Amino acid sequence: MANSRYIKRKWDMSLLVTVIFLVCFGLVMIYSTSSYEAAMKFGDSTFYLKRQLLATVLGIIVMFFTASLDYHRWGKYAILAYIATIICIVLVLTPIGIEANGARRWIGVGSFSFQPAELAKLSIILFFAFFLSKKPNLVNKFGTSVAMIIYAALISGLIVVITKNLSSAIIVMGIAYIMILVTSKKSRWFVFIAVLGFAAMVAVLFLAGGFRLERIRVWLEPEKYAQDGGFQTLQALYALGSGGLFGKGLGQSVQKLGFVPEAQNDMVFSIICEELGIFGGIAIIILFGFMIWRLMSIANNAEDLFGTLIAVGVLAHIAIQVVLNIAVVTNTIPNTGITLPFISYGGTSTVFLMAEMGLALSVSKGKKVKRQVTRDEEE
Repeated sequence: MANSRYIKRKWDMSLLVTVIFLVCFGLVMIYSTSSYEAAMKFGDSTFYLKRQLLATVLGIIVMFFTASLDYHRWGKYAILAYIATIICIVLVLTPIGIEANGARRWIGVGSFSFQPAELAKLSIILFFAFFLSKKPNLVNKFGTSVAMIIYAALISGLIVVITKNLSSAIIVMGIAYIMILVTSKKSRWFVFIAVLGFAAMVAVLFLAGGFRLERIRVWLEPEKYAQDGGFQTLQALYALGSGGLFGKGLGQSVQKLGFVPEAQNDMVFSIICEELGIFGGIAIIILFGFMIWRLMSIANNAEDLFGTLIAVGVLAHIAIQVVLNIAVVTNTIPNTGITLPFISYGGTSTVFLMAEMGLALSVSKGKKVKRQVTRDEEE
């Protein structure tokens, strides 16, 4: 006679292995791209590597901790996370705000510092997943959809106005838009809203003028600004082209030797292509594609709508950021100062990305699966 027994699914090991590989590969590339600059600036070629290694270890701990908990627990903190994000962004204007490389985007006390824009990406995922899963039918009403977009626009607006970080604001709006689109049955509304939003963004860029309008000019004619705003873009393109099919070899990049500014940050993909060639660049893109596919699978097989929307939010974040970063490096879009997930240098980004991966892994465990157990198995 067979009895019923419930067994719990385990984490999505394919996703876990992919994440671990990418962060380890990121550490290798950070050392390769930053060792020269670190030696010149700080007299220690491992300066950036050690800082990133610390953030990676912390991120892995956060990921496993988050993955070990039931993801439903985080729903009750969604509103708190949203409010905390607003407070943290405003704190950038206070004495604890930190300015680096001409941008005031961090807050810190003592040796601890982080970028509120990274918290915004995680909090908007939790906030929207919680509210959309509670009353999914309400999002089919135009007024409710607009109200939800306003919630995201408030965070994005603060990021732009206070931290001058347009790229993070775009990502936050993109995450919110995709999560609402997945939940709503009225897709035509959102096509209209997307077109309207894009037109508004372009209008703001041209009306605001300043350095953002200058970036558009540089994007259109980088050679004309080769000694100024177009220098980084041109050097990145040289790196992409000089790598050939299989690259110059790991650690053999020439462009990282002071030619590509901050090569370990936004432009790390160009150095990957220079050292590992087009083959290496395509391999990384395939890995990110595989990660997105696993997140899609997790979303489709989640226990409930809350879990589905968490996975969709994480998927949207990774997809948007990867596409934007590679588009910037290849000069497909204007330079927005956006990092490549898991690979670029950045402690705050790494920790919060790993937290998101922990949430996705928690969702991947899903509900308990019922199967029949024979008497022999019971004995």
